[in-house]
Amino acid sequence: MSGLIPDSFIEELLARSDVVDVIERRVPLKRVGHEFQACCPFHNEKTPSFTVSPKKQFYHCFGCGAHGSAIGFLMQYEGLEFLDAVEELARSAGLQVPKSGPQQPRPDTGLYDMLAACARFYSEQLKNKPTAVEYLKSRGLSGEICRDFEIGYAPAGWDTLIKKLGTDDKKLALLKQAGMLSEGKKGVYDKFRDRIMFPIHDRRGRVIAFGGRAMSDDGPKYLNSPETDLYHKSRELYGLYLARQRSGRLDEIIVVEGYMDVVALAQFGFKYAVATSGTATTALQVEMLFRATDTVIYCFDGDAAGRKAAWRALEATLPRMREGLQARFLFLPEGEDPDSMVRKHGADEFTQLLGTATPLSEFFFEHFTESIDISNLDGRAKLVQQAQPYVESMPEGVFRDMMTERLETLAQHRLQTRTRQQRTPPDGLQNRGKPAQQRTPMRTALAHLVQNPSLVEKLDDTSDFDGLVNDDIQGVEIFRELVDFCAKRPNITTAQLIELWHEHPATPHLQKLAVWTLHGGEEEQAQEFVDAVNRIRLGWVEMLLSRVSNVIEQPKEYRALQQRQQELKKQLEGQQD
Repeated sequence: MSGLIPDSFIEELLARSDVVDVIERRVPLKRVGHEFQACCPFHNEKTPSFTVSPKKQFYHCFGCGAHGSAIGFLMQYEGLEFLDAVEELARSAGLQVPKSGPQQPRPDTGLYDMLAACARFYSEQLKNKPTAVEYLKSRGLSGEICRDFEIGYAPAGWDTLIKKLGTDDKKLALLKQAGMLSEGKKGVYDKFRDRIMFPIHDRRGRVIAFGGRAMSDDGPKYLNSPETDLYHKSRELYGLYLARQRSGRLDEIIVVEGYMDVVALAQFGFKYAVATSGTATTALQVEMLFRATDTVIYCFDGDAAGRKAAWRALEATLPRMREGLQARFLFLPEGEDPDSMVRKHGADEFTQLLGTATPLSEFFFEHFTESIDISNLDGRAKLVQQAQPYVESMPEGVFRDMMTERLETLAQHRLQTRTRQQRTPPDGLQNRGKPAQQRTPMRTALAHLVQNPSLVEKLDDTSDFDGLVNDDIQGVEIFRELVDFCAKRPNITTAQLIELWHEHPATPHLQKLAVWTLHGGEEEQAQEFVDAVNRIRLGWVEMLLSRVSNVIEQPKEYRALQQRQQELKKQLEGQQD
């Protein structure tokens, strides 16, 4: 279930990696009994609610709900994608990541080396170009901040980079593949010429592209690398890697439009700004932002273009506004950008300005009410027609409920809300009203099995569940699947199980069960598991008995069911005694 990486490798990787060691290298842990605790690195708290279990190889925060394996922690803490997190953990464990399934070409490591060489070349060239240095000084940038961001200079010549790094056919091909060259009628030439160069790093700190800024008004202000095997604009945020290096979990992130805005803000102490590199904010970028922080401030120009960019950002953000997350919008005076504002007015005034940012909910409703007259019935109907689909795109929860209530108030009408279309998990674990996650026999059995897969060995026979579907017993399909899985791997940990199942539609529900509190020692928990399974069996037998309407015509079946019912009751009563 791991895509290109074999499940057997994921299993081995987690077996050779200790989640306590992985987390403790980033977050100080304190032993409490058989587990470890800390203040959660994913939300602000004074009392520790973040728990790491060596037995389960699983972490869980009872405050914000963050949980997962060592792989999941690296994804959430470092902002890595799944494959990058696996590769990072594999390096620490001394393992080489294999590939399986339909092969998709991975980028040539030579590309990374070539782009790193380009960055070094541009950095060296900056030292030898006084006009470029003076230009950066005039923008208020220090040598230290330029060093931190690896800012450089691309010489004005048409083939300076080619002569330096494209000395043979292979290197020339790499330069072209990396997006560093352009091609015309007379052949290839340097793409970036006479520009201040901003290296763009991926989430592991590798240079994957460049942005070049002109020092004069001659030509386009910014020139960016094209899409390459390494660089996809919709998936990257300039400055995020450096911001994460300074602090694993950021209190907030400022999203701006330009490279110079990010660097200028960092110069004045705002070292948590990132840029979308000239593209509209995408869903993937929003996911990256909320992996790194709980609060995002979008900072745009106050003109029509800035408002349009802000609305695009809101559209990408709404479907990802889970509990505890915040998004705000700051609109600057026309003609100003973050770079000019912070240089003119200083850090203190810019901090005050950030405090005035408009909450997402306020900007959302202002967007509609500014263009729709809601003083009449037709206007209010139009408001509902336009706004309701956006509200319904949000994750279910308190914030969505409050947005719905606000829309109802403005429309003066009770909405018939529609539930978002989602794939229903086949495990019968979906919430059906309150209280959520009621401790039914099925959930209890699954919780024990997820937290201690070796309990599968306590089941003497499960043939009475063969052929049953969820219409017979809610959750029986996932129960059978989990029993078969654990029977083949009784010694795996909770973390291994969850990672191997990470693409299964039932996994979000199993993750909740993975952090249920199970009382008693090992023997008591084992017995509770067996009892839960027997209660499931008893419920099925009693349901079958109720279906045998004519006892006279079906005496054998009825007596067999009745005997099985009595056996199960005796077993359960014996444990209660």
